[in-house]
Amino acid sequence: MNGVGELDEAAALPAYAGLSVAQVTVVASSAAAAAARAVLEAADALGFDTESRPTFTRGQVSSGPHLVQLATDSHCFLYQVDHLHALDALGDLEALLASPQLVKAGFGLGDDLRRLTSKCGIACAGTVDLAQRLRTGRNAVGVKSAVADLLGQQLQKSKKVATTNWASRVLSERQILYAANDAHAALRVYRAWMARGAPER
Repeated sequence: MNGVGELDEAAALPAYAGLSVAQVTVVASSAAAAAARAVLEAADALGFDTESRPTFTRGQVSSGPHLVQLATDSHCFLYQVDHLHALDALGDLEALLASPQLVKAGFGLGDDLRRLTSKCGIACAGTVDLAQRLRTGRNAVGVKSAVADLLGQQLQKSKKVATTNWASRVLSERQILYAANDAHAALRVYRAWMARGAPER
């Protein structure tokens, strides 16, 4: 989408029908990671995203990702990376991300994948970067425009929430919903894209 008319058209769309807080699990223990893996491995595809605490000083290097989101059609699991790392409990998350058989669909995954490798030593496989797969010409596609184009809905993304502290031990309800629905929206867009006959890989 581009131009004022298209922006107005997007604003008139119904709100994205995403997940509720009750449909989100924050994973911060070994037991929770094992339980989440059992659910996620049974899916044919997942929505995938990460969040990192923002940097505000020029030249400062991000210590993220601090949160990894993996969503099914009806639930999202938010992995608190720093807390799981301290417990030596990243094995279940690594198994999911490294599986080439399990599709992980997201937007703009380049930085996410690099940071997961440098911070956690996780080499992701089976990823589908929808920003590139849906691009037209030189322009990569963002999740908001993809949700509007393929789902006919408006995904609201608060910049205020996006720049909060994702490394916090306790996440706010707004953080939980923001993170979960970013991943959930990616999965829904992926399914709509596949339904149009797009190649899976």
